Amino acid sequence: MSTKTIAVLTSGGDAPGMNAAVRAVVRSGISFGMRVMGIRRGYNGLLNGDVFEMNLRSVSDIIHHGGTTLYTARSPEFNTPEGVQKAADNCRKMGINGVVVIGGDGSFRGARDLTGAGIPCIGVPGTIDNDIASSEYTIGFDTAMNTAVEMVDRLRDTTESHDRCSVVEVMGRRCGDLALQTGIAVGATTILVPEIPFDFHKDIVERMRFTQKTGKKHFIIVVAEGVGGVDKLAKDIEKETGIETRATVLGHVQRGGSPTLRDRVVASEMGYYASELLNNGKSNRVIVMRGGKIVDLDITEALEMKRVFDKHLYDIAHKISI
Repeated sequence: MSTKTIAVLTSGGDAPGMNAAVRAVVRSGISFGMRVMGIRRGYNGLLNGDVFEMNLRSVSDIIHHGGTTLYTARSPEFNTPEGVQKAADNCRKMGINGVVVIGGDGSFRGARDLTGAGIPCIGVPGTIDNDIASSEYTIGFDTAMNTAVEMVDRLRDTTESHDRCSVVEVMGRRCGDLALQTGIAVGATTILVPEIPFDFHKDIVERMRFTQKTGKKHFIIVVAEGVGGVDKLAKDIEKETGIETRATVLGHVQRGGSPTLRDRVVASEMGYYASELLNNGKSNRVIVMRGGKIVDLDITEALEMKRVFDKHLYDIAHKISI
């Protein structure tokens, strides 16, 4: 009987902790007696045959690095039925019996399609936005939040020195979790997220004026990327309040850096579980965190779930930041 061969790839936006997940997949796979292949640059690498065998030392000293040592890339070709079939055919040619896909919802749709073409896949959630509906936590989220908090804390030093208002854009195109939790952690006067419409005068200007009366002289406004328009917002605030206001976009700095303890541990547990599922003949599953526990769900079922924004936490944030 031939040894089962699995492969691992990272897809979509990079996230701190992806390397820890790759490491766990490789080492657990080898411990189960499987052969493990690495696929560089996501589905694009699978289409182009950018695949190599990995061993225990292939993943030495990567757990503390951000980004992904397997690299990531977009693959328009894979988003076609012909591309999926070509990827499946390549897997068969290389003897790959299953693939662990580390990424976001788009990556999971690819994993579902590849499973449909006959190659068993397991998804592992890796994205700093925490925007996967089926999982209450995604690899990279904790590191991104800590990075954003550190950057805003530094910005606050100069904001406070000049009695300014800083409008800070953090990442999160469709999901405000990063903005919400960062905003709470830095004591933001107002937090703007794509899930909840805001009133410029009520939610920003009036809050700033009220806190001015209580003695506050500087302000932090945290805005999720999906809300947008931070430059205009800063100009509008300055025009309305007379307070010097600057806009700062943190951008991709939030994606980088050494992963936090939480991201390393969660990634390691999820990576192990993914390898274990493939070893046990499971397919079309996604590893998720539910109720603080690592479990698995059907990918199709997971993709159909709707995200629920934590409105209660949002309300708390605005009550304690006044």
